[in-house]
Amino acid sequence: MMNPDRLSSAAPAGRLTLALYQPDIPQNAGTMFRTCACLGVDVAVIEPAGFPVSDRNFRRAGMDYLDQVPIDRHVSFTAFEGWRAEAGRRLVLLTTKGAVDYRDFSYLPGDILLVGRESAGVPDQVHDAANARVVIPIRAELRSLNVAVAAAMVMGEALRQLGKEKE
Repeated sequence: MMNPDRLSSAAPAGRLTLALYQPDIPQNAGTMFRTCACLGVDVAVIEPAGFPVSDRNFRRAGMDYLDQVPIDRHVSFTAFEGWRAEAGRRLVLLTTKGAVDYRDFSYLPGDILLVGRESAGVPDQVHDAANARVVIPIRAELRSLNVAVAAAMVMGEALRQLGKEKE
């Protein structure tokens, strides 16, 4: 369950985290939370969001899965960056402006996969802070995938790669 007072994660350093930068659409956020619960990926929400951030707003899309995923809130990108620097974790930005195909990138345990706002992506400050920028190749005449679909695709590839390391 989301803890409105908790501002940093107690999750193991080796677990993947999906970070949502100022999400706009609660249904997309809920879908990503549910996917993370099913895949064993932690969640971080970087505020402010485009809707009130509370358990109730995510219940429709996340259903009863919200109790199965650690969800940490960060009051700003600056607060998130402080937490990330202290934890020594790498930030991998999913962006249409990325240069590396998400399938060709080498994911590491503890990576934080960051998705931007549905309406505007992320500002230059966030691009500059990212350790890597990955892209999902799509047809040139189309703009982008739904953020929840993109997050699921990249999480799946990261988990596939990390699972191979365990063998």
